[in-house]
Amino acid sequence: MSQTAEVKKKYESADFDKTPPRPRVVMPDRLAHPHVEDAGRNEGYSQERKHPVFFVDLPSHAISMTIGWLEPGQSSNRHRHTYETILYVLEGEGYSDIQGRRIPWKQGDAVYIPVWAWHNHVNTHPTARARYLACENAPMLQNMGGVALREEVGEKGQSLLRHEEEG
Repeated sequence: MSQTAEVKKKYESADFDKTPPRPRVVMPDRLAHPHVEDAGRNEGYSQERKHPVFFVDLPSHAISMTIGWLEPGQSSNRHRHTYETILYVLEGEGYSDIQGRRIPWKQGDAVYIPVWAWHNHVNTHPTARARYLACENAPMLQNMGGVALREEVGEKGQSLLRHEEEG
């Protein structure tokens, strides 16, 4: 049965006896997202963050993936969120400022962003783009009741707190 045809039920404490004796496979209709960057960037999300971001569109309920990049000398907005992030650098070089610690990175490196740590990313190369893959556990937190939150420092330095599902 496809995931879209399946009836979704939220279990409560009294439903503990409904736990199946063994796992079952639920096969979604889509198992691949070919040519992620060719599908086009998420314009609203990209504009808000001031750099291109491409969503990997797969039916995971626990993790998300995005591909983003920073142009030469560009920096992302300073922000924090209630979900963990692991960045994998596909190309380029730069650093991430994570809660006041400067963490240098280059192609092939992975960087961990802890929950609720203020951070931003900077491309230090004068002529080359920096591309990264970001893996996050935001969907798991969203599915647990909307506890995936993101806060950014706005244009004038004010804090902007929001639920991740608001876009």
